[in-house]
Order: sequence, then C-alpha cells, then structure tokens
Amino acid sequence: MSVQHGRILTAEPVLCLASASPRRQALLASIGVSTCVMPSDIDETPLAGESPEAYVERLAIAKAQAGVPKTSLPVLGSDTSVVIDGQILGKPVDERDAAVMLRALSGRYHQVLTAVAVTGSQGVLSCCVTTLVKMRAISQQEVADYWLTGEPVDKAGGYAIQGLAAVFVEQIQGSHSAVVGLPLYETTRLLRQQGVPIWSGCYQSR
Repeated sequence: MSVQHGRILTAEPVLCLASASPRRQALLASIGVSTCVMPSDIDETPLAGESPEAYVERLAIAKAQAGVPKTSLPVLGSDTSVVIDGQILGKPVDERDAAVMLRALSGRYHQVLTAVAVTGSQGVLSCCVTTLVKMRAISQQEVADYWLTGEPVDKAGGYAIQGLAAVFVEQIQGSHSAVVGLPLYETTRLLRQQGVPIWSGCYQSR
C-alpha cells in the first residue's frame, strides 16, 4: 500500500506496467491506478527510414505485448523520445554525450514524443503524443554542473523536466505529464477503453 497526494492506494493491482520507470509508476498512482511492475526487455534499435513517431509507438506496443504472456492483467507499455531536427536523442552514454545533447537543446524548441499502448479485451490500443518544449539558453557551466547532480544519466535527451532541469524550461506546448513519461489524458482514455478502472485504487486518507 502506498500514499500519493493524500490518497492511499490499495495493494491489489489492476494493471501491469511494462516499465521500471518510477515516474510512470507515480503518474499512474496519481490517478488511482494500482500496478504491478514487469519491465519488458526488447530491442530498441530504430528501423531504417522509421519516423520518430512510428518508432516510439512501435516500442510502446512491443513492450506491452511482451508482457501479455506473463500476466492476466492488462499491460501498459510506453516509450518517450526527445527529438530535435528530426533526430532522436536517447539517454546519454557519458558526460560528453549529455553536454552535446543539452547544447543542441539550448535556446531552442524540441519535441518530446511519448507513445502509450495498452493490451486488453480490445486488443492493443495505442497513441502517440507530441509536446513542444522550449529551453532557455544554457551555459556551459550549467551543463557541467547539471551533469554532476547525476540526474541526466538515465533520461531521454539528458534532462528531467520534473527535476532539476525545470529551471531550463522556458515554455511547454502540450502535455507536461507526457514529457515526464506518460500523457495522463490519453492514457486514461486507453485504460477506460480496456476496462481498467480509474480512481478505484484510492480513497481519502483521514
């Protein structure tokens, strides 16, 4: 049992999350969806000529489908990519890689693509959400200092909008929760279509 924003989530899961991301777990908990976590190990290599939108949606679907044989629950898979000038920025492999990414994003708009797929009685339902994010100009010293916090290491594009990198973000056009890792409006729609209850895993604590 866990507490999120004054609500207590029941221990009984109604959804299997095919991701080890604590951010996605927290976002689902925030709408009262109790989950069990079962990360999917899939090949994330882009296909030749594949668009970023097709790439993230394909991965989300593959992650969800990989979890189906392991559980009787509906399975949610998701993938997030940071895209600038049509190029996908993955997770930085080292400090230099992170610095290259942040310098590319500095003072410019970029896209954050998050795809969600949910398995269930309706088969596999999916969608891809695009959010525009504008970074202010980021100095070289800030880039170096940010790396030392440890936050960029496992983040797409080398930054976490919900964390310390919030100070770099000048403007967002679209879904903030999608940039964090899960577009809650669209995710709720898919869950309801698959019969997964929203809010049922919580009640007001006293």
